[in-house]
Amino acid sequence: MSARRTAIFLTLVVLGVTASVLSYATAAGSVGYLLGYAVVVGLAWRSAVRRRRPDRGPGILIAAAITLWMTGDLIEAVQYYFFTVPPVGPSDVCWLGGYPLLAVALIQMARRRAPGQLRGAVLDGATLTMAGAMLSWQFLISPLLGSGESLATSVVPALYPVADVVLLAGVLIIALSPGGRGRPTQFLLGGVTVYLAVDLGYNLLPYVVSYDLVARLGPLVLAGNGLLVAALLHPAGAELLRPGARLRTLHAARVLFLGCALMTAPTLAILRSDPGGTEAAALAATAACAAFILARFTTAVREQERSQAQLAYQAHHDPLTGLANRTVLHDRLGETGEPVAVLYLDLDGFKEVNDRLGHEAGDAVLQAVATRLSAAVRQTDLVSRLGGDEFVLLCPGATEADAIELAERVLSDVAEPVPYRGELLHVGVSIGIASRSDAADSAPVALLRSADSAMYDAKRLGRGHWVLAAA
Repeated sequence: MSARRTAIFLTLVVLGVTASVLSYATAAGSVGYLLGYAVVVGLAWRSAVRRRRPDRGPGILIAAAITLWMTGDLIEAVQYYFFTVPPVGPSDVCWLGGYPLLAVALIQMARRRAPGQLRGAVLDGATLTMAGAMLSWQFLISPLLGSGESLATSVVPALYPVADVVLLAGVLIIALSPGGRGRPTQFLLGGVTVYLAVDLGYNLLPYVVSYDLVARLGPLVLAGNGLLVAALLHPAGAELLRPGARLRTLHAARVLFLGCALMTAPTLAILRSDPGGTEAAALAATAACAAFILARFTTAVREQERSQAQLAYQAHHDPLTGLANRTVLHDRLGETGEPVAVLYLDLDGFKEVNDRLGHEAGDAVLQAVATRLSAAVRQTDLVSRLGGDEFVLLCPGATEADAIELAERVLSDVAEPVPYRGELLHVGVSIGIASRSDAADSAPVALLRSADSAMYDAKRLGRGHWVLAAA
């Protein structure tokens, strides 16, 4: 489904949910709600089964979860209009059954999106989930279990907050792990957030508003389902299972959430007691210690990130000129699936400068040449130093004529004298040019070898020439 059709689908879902909220508890409203639900379920199954077999698992689990939730609503509607709705019944089995299916789908997606990179996300997610579980137990589960009702009418309602905690764990692992953050992932996280918000509203809002208003939250579940299905239908939906880049930095919000989770248990413990001055002071001291620990933790992580970034830069750049090195050149050559030109450069007269004035003068020449080459190319081109006085220019999308024009410009730029300690140093350059007009014309290594060979032909012609490699 195209992005435009996905947007139309979500617009229809919003209109349908709005109509269901306004017509709640009417026969027409219930029929319209269930028909809209059936369409969403049908689209979910259609999207799931049309995927490649290795990618079907999470989509099938999501479709099954939505189907169970629709079945629960259908059973309750039949009981409401033709029988009596019991406090606990088969609808609860269907509703509760959807939560673990969706949680497993989220975990499967996370494993596909971040293979071998989930340890940090799992640990942080477990920390935040534990904090959520403690809050849920304190304010939702414990009051239900201690309500004095029968076993079924006290335990089954308490299972919904437990299911929410399971779902929270799944969505946190997705949110905290590497992977794309495009529209499909946003729809996925948004859909699960709607479920959690609706369940939280069912438990907390009856304390402040009438139950008739709270009951109208029910159709909002369809909005969450619509977001999940939109994530599956979106043309970029493959990002839900595609491995993402490794996270290189620790987001400040992550540290803040971990700090809040760390303070959850002592805060609840003091709230359950009769808080006085001593308890408040203890809580404040605990919060200060937690802040200091997190600040030290963040400092250590930032230092490690800087060290890793420096090592990564050194591994891919020439330390003298700052240009890309041979590794980067070969990687870019292999990735360039389009017409490309390669210019292989070797300086003329560089050895004489080095022998007469020493390596410092040679380094000054290399740095000056590197600056001039970087200024001569386009932003999409790559300038690399292979070592010694050899440089390579990689120009994706450049034609043979473009490469020749660039070579002429480079000959002129490099021939300009280099100031060094009151003296003007003169060097030239010999250039070999190789190009391909189609991505399949020549292997990357063969293209570089052709340019290298043409450069030696240019050397034999004398100082300051370029030679085009034979086709």
